[in-house]
Amino acid sequence: MKTKVRIEKTFDTVKVFRAIKEKIAKETEKMNYEQFKAYLKKNQIEQVTKS
Repeated sequence: MKTKVRIEKTFDTVKVFRAIKEKIAKETEKMNYEQFKAYLKKNQIEQVTKS
């Protein structure tokens, strides 16, 4: 039976994603729909398309 060697992660995607979701939830928790739309528009990431 072979043993598997475990490699330590240098970057944990799930941990980072959860932290980002929690930050956004705190920032937007008492916003109404219009405020939330403005928040999303202000904080959106531009998509870069390569030709």
